Amino acid sequence: MRGFTLVEVVVALAILSLVMLATITGLRTLANTQGAIERMTGRVDEMRTVSSFLRDTMDSAAAGNATSGGLALGGGGQDAAYLAIGQGSLAWKSTILFGEDFGGSYLVRVAKEDDLLVLRWQEQGSSGEPGDWAAADQRTLVRQVEEFEVSWRKDYGDSWQQQWQEGDQPAWVRLQIKAWGRYWPEVIMEVPK
Repeated sequence: MRGFTLVEVVVALAILSLVMLATITGLRTLANTQGAIERMTGRVDEMRTVSSFLRDTMDSAAAGNATSGGLALGGGGQDAAYLAIGQGSLAWKSTILFGEDFGGSYLVRVAKEDDLLVLRWQEQGSSGEPGDWAAADQRTLVRQVEEFEVSWRKDYGDSWQQQWQEGDQPAWVRLQIKAWGRYWPEVIMEVPK
């Protein structure tokens, strides 16, 4: 009677186990790659959504033509325009629509708070000045933010400036964000006049 010898069975099992090991390793690598791609796609979507929201909100901003202590105010009171550039923060007055039936003109502020990029909004007071930003409504835009830098320039050809100077009116604002260990593309927004 002819059959398989013990050596042939052991060799066949060894080859089968190597094929199974290669298949399992390939499937695990595929799953890890898919997870990494989903995380990266999520971050890119987050970046696009936040950048688009900030640009749209800045497009509907009301900027003033005079400055006072780092604030750009046009006139006074609730009808005044508002723009403030601070260390790691940008605030402006904008028209925002929250859903279909709720919205209006709000003071909006984007700033790095701990490791979060936070959007805060509040109604403008009668003096035109913002209230306490810490008590304002908020929404987290980006998590694990390592750097958030705001710079501005007066004209297209000018260099970017970090410090607000009395009497200056920005024409462009640039936001630089580093989150999740990577720099986002710069968000450059024209300030409406």
